[in-house]
Amino acid sequence: MSKILIISHAAGSRRWENELLVRLNAAGHVVSSCRALAPTPTARGLDGVLAIESQRFGPSLASRCEPLPSDGSGPADLVVDLTATAAGRGTPVLTLEFCGHSTFPAGVAEMLASGRLPELAVRLDGVAVARGRPMLSDRLWLSRICNDLLAGAISLVAQSVARFSQGQLVPITDCSPPTLKNGGFVRHYLPFFCRGLVDRTVQKLRLGRRPFYWQVAYRLIDGPGVAETGQLNGTPFTVLADDGQRFYADPFVFERDGRHYLFVEEFPYATGRGVISVAELGDDGRFAIPRMVLEEPHHLSYPQVFAQAGEIFMIPESAAAHELVLYRAVQFPDRWVRDTVLLTGRDFNDATLLESDGRFWLLGTERFGYGSASDTMAVYSAPSLRGPWVAHALNPIAINHSAARPGGAFIRQRDALVLPVQNGSRAYGGGLGLMRLDRLDELDVRFAPPRPIGPGPAWARVGIHTLNRAGNVEVVDSAG
Repeated sequence: MSKILIISHAAGSRRWENELLVRLNAAGHVVSSCRALAPTPTARGLDGVLAIESQRFGPSLASRCEPLPSDGSGPADLVVDLTATAAGRGTPVLTLEFCGHSTFPAGVAEMLASGRLPELAVRLDGVAVARGRPMLSDRLWLSRICNDLLAGAISLVAQSVARFSQGQLVPITDCSPPTLKNGGFVRHYLPFFCRGLVDRTVQKLRLGRRPFYWQVAYRLIDGPGVAETGQLNGTPFTVLADDGQRFYADPFVFERDGRHYLFVEEFPYATGRGVISVAELGDDGRFAIPRMVLEEPHHLSYPQVFAQAGEIFMIPESAAAHELVLYRAVQFPDRWVRDTVLLTGRDFNDATLLESDGRFWLLGTERFGYGSASDTMAVYSAPSLRGPWVAHALNPIAINHSAARPGGAFIRQRDALVLPVQNGSRAYGGGLGLMRLDRLDELDVRFAPPRPIGPGPAWARVGIHTLNRAGNVEVVDSAG
């Protein structure tokens, strides 16, 4: 671990700077801070909107707060300069850019004015070494947008510091320059808010009485499927029908003794909490109505079912309980028991299992109190399925709305392993890509850029969210 010095403004600090200090401390670094006398960026429009929204949502990561304590500026291995004024100190200096700007207020204004998706960059002594693309889970309320953007910034700095400590912080392709239009913050914010309000209204009218809606679909095919063609073409998918009082999502299909079982998240609107249900494929080629097989006091989803050492297990998502639990089938497919708590105290989403070279790996997204649950990839590994599980030294692996959150089990294609990953660049559930795993070991995790799955006549919906297959049964889901 490294000795880190954070330099902040003497006045006008924001809450995310304190969260960054806490996060780096929690990662085991020795962190101190001091204050620069650089002018504080003016942001009256931004602060005014945040003050109004705080009456509804409370303070955000962008809210003003007391400056970081000035507890010394002694020797450090690395300086994290939040003021972009500390060059030439004789120590490596990290700086952070928001949409091409060195200050957060200017970066937010750039994003609103240009319509660009948010992009973050970290520079080491002026050279770009890391890039992050946070997912915006809310495109209406500024305080929530700021939370997503700043949570991504914290994770990107944490990633850069981890790689610096491991000697793996290397230059990357530089980022595009800003294109900020003329005018103040309010001039750009008001049209943005109005567009978001219209979009939110249209969405509610489209969904009717349902607060949100997902659909699962399946098909029986021989030969190449979506993972091979990269298109939703070929044999049409059949929708798994619901009664309007619930939706189904996150389909996983498991084959046993020549029979196929479809595991899904079932979400009854009456309870507002997901359970795990299963349906069996009949001789007529259709799945029956799913029946519940696993329920907890908290939300469950993403039921990855697999066989290991002669037994059948499931690792559903249970991030709402801040734990990840391995369940074992005692009477497949209807009875499951808690076998082992794999992770605790973690908001870990869509954990996807892989066994490679005698070691077990879990890849998913991790949320650290704020921001999206879909844009920050983390990796854990263990010598056996039941653990002990440890975090990868380079966590977080990626901060990317289109290349972080798994959307299905790993797929083997010839000599390659491919991970379906969700594309949340425009909306959660907006699409899926296929990302080849290039390296996975205790020293590094590397993926090729995701290859987007294109539309096609087999599934006439906007994008897909999950892709899985067992034998000749292929399953997908999407936002309804």
